[in-house]
Amino acid sequence: MTVSTPFDPVRPLMGVEEEYFVVDPRTREVAPRAGQVVRRAAGELGERVCTEITRFQVEAKTPPCAEPAVLERELRRMREAVAAAARAEGLAVVASGTPVLGAAVPPPITEDPRYDLGIENYRALHDEQAICAGHVHVHLPDRERVPLVCNHLRPWLPALIALMANSPFWTGRDTGYAGWRVLSWGKWPVAGPPPYLESLEHYESVVAGLTASGALVDPATVFWDARPSPRLPTVEVRVGDVPASAAESVLLALVVRALVTVALERVEAGDPGPRVTGELLRVAYWRAARDGLDGHGVDPHTGRAVPVAEIVEGLLEHVRPALVGSGDLEAVLRGWRWLRAAGSGAARQRAALKARGSFEGVVDDLVERFLA
Repeated sequence: MTVSTPFDPVRPLMGVEEEYFVVDPRTREVAPRAGQVVRRAAGELGERVCTEITRFQVEAKTPPCAEPAVLERELRRMREAVAAAARAEGLAVVASGTPVLGAAVPPPITEDPRYDLGIENYRALHDEQAICAGHVHVHLPDRERVPLVCNHLRPWLPALIALMANSPFWTGRDTGYAGWRVLSWGKWPVAGPPPYLESLEHYESVVAGLTASGALVDPATVFWDARPSPRLPTVEVRVGDVPASAAESVLLALVVRALVTVALERVEAGDPGPRVTGELLRVAYWRAARDGLDGHGVDPHTGRAVPVAEIVEGLLEHVRPALVGSGDLEAVLRGWRWLRAAGSGAARQRAALKARGSFEGVVDDLVERFLA
């Protein structure tokens, strides 16, 4: 996200990146033809669409937006452009955290010298790299505050996993999880929840140590689920599966922006953030990925297993002051009511399997929902 406007403490700019799978509409399997789709979509989206590490994936991003209606319009325009480009190539696109069908292990890797270095370094970790996430960027006044803001975000990252869980299947198999992508991604040495950080200098020293150890290809390969931008005064939250619909992406962005707003207020009041242990966060991640919105999660403040809906309600109460200030409270509550009634993306994928009787039917349903 490129930021050139002054920081607004009430409605900071936000931007969304989404990753999609390219699929063959005949076989419904993931298709290694993302390059063709990106080249065609770039005619409308320019540099806001690009390839990803595997040739199954397209990445697209919105410009920075302050207003939810503008963000939703940009997301829909982005999805429409990518879907139209895919149709012109005889293909389709879906928003799912993992591939429903296809020979995705190992995936075909996009040709790029940086990816070559990654393969040399990480080896078979790339075998399950065909995964799609949704990222939210939020503008902050400077980079110095970002690590402390991340400290305040850490306890709520599992709730965001549950909220956007959209990866129950892996190449023709039900994993038993709502967000399998989270477990697949968590094997990487620098993925998952960020460590507790004392300052920007502490963050940079940790990154320098990881680089010296050989765990990073470069500083941009710090893949923690909440992280500072390497250059800009923004925080990136990248914990969730790609949302099934544009409306869900807007809901996620508004919740993340409110979390960042509350966190910044507490940082400026001298609060460096709660010291939730990495062990407890790891367990909370696992439970959120397993149950999604349909079961129990781990309250990261107490360690108790409680209904996930109760954790999300606690999250919304935590950010209520920021949502009231930005004018987004009713939109978020409306989105949450809809999501509770309709079910998570994972629940809807499973419902499609039951209703249509095959994984091919799940892919068809995802294609239809992509622009719904």
